[in-house]
Amino acid sequence: MKSVILSSVLPLAAVITAVVGIASAASATEPDKQFFQSAEGKWVGPGEIVAGKYKGTKFNCSFTGSTPDGKMGMTLDGGCRVGMFTQPMSAKIERKGRDYKGSFMGGAAGAGLDIIGGNVVDAHKVVFTINRNQLRGVMQARIPDDNSMTVTVAVRVQDQLVPVIGMSLKRVDAVEVGSIAPN
Repeated sequence: MKSVILSSVLPLAAVITAVVGIASAASATEPDKQFFQSAEGKWVGPGEIVAGKYKGTKFNCSFTGSTPDGKMGMTLDGGCRVGMFTQPMSAKIERKGRDYKGSFMGGAAGAGLDIIGGNVVDAHKVVFTINRNQLRGVMQARIPDDNSMTVTVAVRVQDQLVPVIGMSLKRVDAVEVGSIAPN
């Protein structure tokens, strides 16, 4: 069971980063717009599995997010590397009504996970509910400043949420948050 959780959760870390590129739309609240705009761009950084059979495993990730035209949502492409091995990562998240829904690596019907709900807490934090078969949990992303993001993935074990993955990402592009693009 632990290996199922870990094999599902490591790629899940990328899903949080997918939240980064969700586009702003007229129906979105101001904190949603602020969070997602501040999170757009290229991010890289280390992560670590902090619980379970693979506790202590370190990895490095690189992600590029983009927002689709005419939709509130995003796609994310990139990957995470452990030693010589790189796992490609892809995610798609869209706002559906008042909630966010999405899939990572094809969703639970494939080899990945479903994002079944979530919300933007404020302009610096987002929390999503994740699901795959009996695996339930949350992903949280915090953007404390313009150039850093922390991601935590926790899974439910009995009645407790247990942190499983932690990531510290840094912005590596030249995006100036809040700036107007030149013509």
